[in-house]
Amino acid sequence: MKQALAAAALTLLVSAGFLLWIAEDMAPRAEFVAHVEPPQAAETDYLRAAYSPLHFRPAIETAEDAQCLACHREVLEDRVRAASPSGLKTETLRAWYQETPTYAGEQDTFHRRHLVTPLAKRLMNLRCNTCHQGHDPREEAQGAAADSARQDDAGFTLRKQVNPETTCLKCHGQFPWQLMGLPGPWEAHKAAFGDNCLNCHAAIRTKRHEVTYLNAAEIEQAGKEGADACYGCHGGRSWYRIGYPYPRTPWPDMPAEVPEWAKNRPTQSEARFLGGVAQGTRP
Repeated sequence: MKQALAAAALTLLVSAGFLLWIAEDMAPRAEFVAHVEPPQAAETDYLRAAYSPLHFRPAIETAEDAQCLACHREVLEDRVRAASPSGLKTETLRAWYQETPTYAGEQDTFHRRHLVTPLAKRLMNLRCNTCHQGHDPREEAQGAAADSARQDDAGFTLRKQVNPETTCLKCHGQFPWQLMGLPGPWEAHKAAFGDNCLNCHAAIRTKRHEVTYLNAAEIEQAGKEGADACYGCHGGRSWYRIGYPYPRTPWPDMPAEVPEWAKNRPTQSEARFLGGVAQGTRP
């Protein structure tokens, strides 16, 4: 009797298990969904942006203006104030550069005068990395050297690295009249030369302005229209007490004798401004 009950119980358990297996197999199954990481918020950390490879060599050497302006758009969008803090209205005043014959229009900001004003577009082809050549962390960044301050301040700002001796001085140096054999400064003696630089430079140092950041053909045309276009960058808007040591690029019928002041001058412009074009060929 006990054996019969045990057999019946076993049969019942097996049947129940089979029915449960059939029911589970026939039930709808949920589809497998792979795990996906949630999207990360845009990085807003200042130090991460400050140490972007674009701010250092070699990346900055091939950076496009659009890459720079993605974060620094304000250099083109900002405008001068409508009035000074003391209440003087801009429209009633004239900046020093507005007094030059070559400038036309209202007052404008520093970067705009070098990039987007009519004169800048005509004579120049400046780009962001023409002047901004990147940071040198060994000299600028806190904590980059054993004897420098620790970088604990998240608001630390790298300086905007520009070497004025190789950038600003090119167009804002003094007029070296002593080296040019003139009797004195151009302003005092320009009438004796017909107020025309090309009276001499039609035959002297005729290989000039052949660099990627200048529009050589337009500069030559502007020089024919008036000496102020030449003098503006060669002493007329000087910020420094010295002149820029321009390369002494060979020109046709150049004298074999090299003046004392020119003996240490380079014979071509910086390689980064030649743009792969042979010296003597306008880009």
